[in-house]
Amino acid sequence: MSDIEPFQISATDEQLEDLRRRLRSTRWPDKETVDDWSQGIPLEYIQEVCAYWAEQYDWRAREAQLNSFPQFRTKVDGFGLHFIHVKSPEKNALPLIMSHGWPGSIVEFQKVIGPLSDPVAYGGNAADAFDVICPSLPGYGFSDKPQATGFGTAKIADLFAGLMAKLGYDKYVAQGGDWGSMVTNQIGIRDLDHCIGIHLNMPIVAPDPETMSDLTELEQGALAAIQHYQDSDSGYSKQQSTRPQSLTYGLTDSPVGQAAWILEKYWSWMDCDGHPEKVLTRDELLDNVMMYWLPAAAASSARLYWESFGAEPALMQEVNVKAGCSIFPKEIFRSSRRWAEKKFKNLVHWNELERGGHFAAFEQPDVFVEELRTCFGNMR
Repeated sequence: MSDIEPFQISATDEQLEDLRRRLRSTRWPDKETVDDWSQGIPLEYIQEVCAYWAEQYDWRAREAQLNSFPQFRTKVDGFGLHFIHVKSPEKNALPLIMSHGWPGSIVEFQKVIGPLSDPVAYGGNAADAFDVICPSLPGYGFSDKPQATGFGTAKIADLFAGLMAKLGYDKYVAQGGDWGSMVTNQIGIRDLDHCIGIHLNMPIVAPDPETMSDLTELEQGALAAIQHYQDSDSGYSKQQSTRPQSLTYGLTDSPVGQAAWILEKYWSWMDCDGHPEKVLTRDELLDNVMMYWLPAAAASSARLYWESFGAEPALMQEVNVKAGCSIFPKEIFRSSRRWAEKKFKNLVHWNELERGGHFAAFEQPDVFVEELRTCFGNMR
């Protein structure tokens, strides 16, 4: 394990001054012609956020907070991965790898790492302890950027399984949402010798045609949400899965562009009653944007869509490892238990929550932690 090197996030003064200069010299578009978010993130709000970003946001304090978690970089099959690795003080802790998606990052796990790794310190039970590993996806954050094609979710799953082996874990569990859900799904299929169970907060499941004449209320809502996504909410995905390079010249050059591209999704996908700052602080939102801005990861992160769409039959692959699912009401794609049981053949945990959306660990950390404790309690 000698090539596992300690790592800290560290922006240079020059990077921060360049960011402020770009923010201050932004050429703004016209104001939207509606009084809501239906045309995208409103001009007044993004101007307010970016003025704060340039003049008040204290990156050094935020950087120090993120660096309070032990971080490392290592190579797996020649590819450099950045990851948080927090070892529990409990000797029987269960190793847990958590995978984020787009437009997320390791930032979204910062509220849950402590309670998961040291439950006693947060009023919980030692028996629920985890060693927590949170890698940055390839092309995201401070992991390497793929220099060739082939980095779909199956490849990433193999890299993450390799990381767990390199860390010395013979048995472990895996968790994910968004692309992290797809990666975790693949881990559960591809690393059966070591992964003993998975938990997903966005299980990707095809609606069961046999249920169409007898849909539950949840299933009706899930189908309506899919239709809304296809009609009004999936333009970003179509662009990133077809022409990511063209899009990301603008995102890489303009911090306003990068922030707007990301923050609009927080509004759309969180259970936030119409405004992202009702759930997350402005600093938390910008912390996540910084994980894309500092490493100039707009293109390398977007390419995961280009790599993956149409390439993997993820909706149809059966999963035989023990699995748990937590269904949050404002999630993009939702499933009923009977739909999920067609795919997950050993479903040991299922819960439909009352609050929360796509960024579950970020939005509802207490609920998220309890879901993982309950789910993986069935697998220890």
